[in-house]
Amino acid sequence: MRWSTPNCIWPTAGDAEGVTELNAFDNALLVAGIGNLNLIKVSSIVPANIELLTGRPDMEPGALVPTVYTVKTSDTPGDIVAAAVGIGLRRDGHGMIFENTGGSREAVEDTVRRMVQEGFARREMELDELLVFSSEHKVERIGCAVAAVVLWWTGAQ
Repeated sequence: MRWSTPNCIWPTAGDAEGVTELNAFDNALLVAGIGNLNLIKVSSIVPANIELLTGRPDMEPGALVPTVYTVKTSDTPGDIVAAAVGIGLRRDGHGMIFENTGGSREAVEDTVRRMVQEGFARREMELDELLVFSSEHKVERIGCAVAAVVLWWTGAQ
């Protein structure tokens, strides 16, 4: 099987409770709209000339889906768990995605912004657009926050 380069990305995030950490993770994925997919964790390069989708692409349940994602769970009532992805884009070339988890939405968002900026600076690339998507959850019993970027294909395959 040969994979083609994705031509669109879709960022999403979600949070939820569950009876176990795995159930909380699964429930957060469902909230994010990616719970019925087989996520293939990939590293963080955004192909050039990518289309940023604002809504979930058409994906069949069980589809193998390249995804950059991060997850934070806790079983301590009252804890705050947060997850964020930062997407750095440029007009002429590839971009990058960085992910972070922690104890507050504000902190993880700030960290992924700095991570994207450093990633671009290290590669001596100009950062044209920086987008952040995140979730935060206050744990009742067992909670989870997830943030993800799906890499996908629009049009015929």
